Amino acid sequence: MSTSPMQVSEARRFQQLRGHLSYLKLNDAAEALNRVLDQARTERMSLTAALERLLEIEVEATEARKLAARERFACLPEPWTLTDFDFAAQPGVDEKLIRDLATLRFLDDASNVLFVGPPGVGKTMLSVALGRAAVDAGHRVYFTTAAELAAKCHKAALEGRWKTCMRFFAGPKLLIIDELGYLPLPEDGASALFQVINQRYLKSSTILTTNVGIADWAGAFGDATVAAAMLDRLLHRAAVAGIDGPSYRLRGHRNQAEAMRKGVNARVS
Repeated sequence: MSTSPMQVSEARRFQQLRGHLSYLKLNDAAEALNRVLDQARTERMSLTAALERLLEIEVEATEARKLAARERFACLPEPWTLTDFDFAAQPGVDEKLIRDLATLRFLDDASNVLFVGPPGVGKTMLSVALGRAAVDAGHRVYFTTAAELAAKCHKAALEGRWKTCMRFFAGPKLLIIDELGYLPLPEDGASALFQVINQRYLKSSTILTTNVGIADWAGAFGDATVAAAMLDRLLHRAAVAGIDGPSYRLRGHRNQAEAMRKGVNARVS
């Protein structure tokens, strides 16, 4: 069977089009080209509609890759979102404030958020949920504990990478510093934390969780001057959420244990 010149031309044009897409690194569009052309013929799509569909596939794939990269960079410890938090089980949380923070308006004016309360009341979960919302909205987020931050800064100072370390912590739109006060900071830890806060002051937002009441920071961190300077910058633009309810985590453990107990009893009976 002979092949007409028109068929040869169309085949060549198809390969050239795939080549152009690949050259422009539109690899997902190149991969989907044959499928979209078949769909265009079957559904009698216009040239504009077919082209729009092809580029939509590339845009969706690009956005998915960017989201995955932001997720990897963020280092969020759990996949929590705000829907996972049971406000009814933790009356110590100001739900109206949290819902407002979830709009991420605080990122627009580089405001900070402080979650203050004893262990287990949901501070980390809420901070991670807000971080997740920021990642989904296209912002760069980074999660660390206060102890990890202090250790990285100390190591960077010893290796002559202090400025690089400060640029790293200054970069994210939202920096989450968890568990401040849970472990004693090394001798230069409070100073390093202040330097990070100072780098970000009025430029980017920081969420900080701590079990130490604001009035007790001077004693807890061993340097009243550094503690006062840190609070001055954190609280200049900040929402402070004090959580004094029952242990949210302990309630979850109890519910899990109760469910297991009921399951065992059901099998025995």
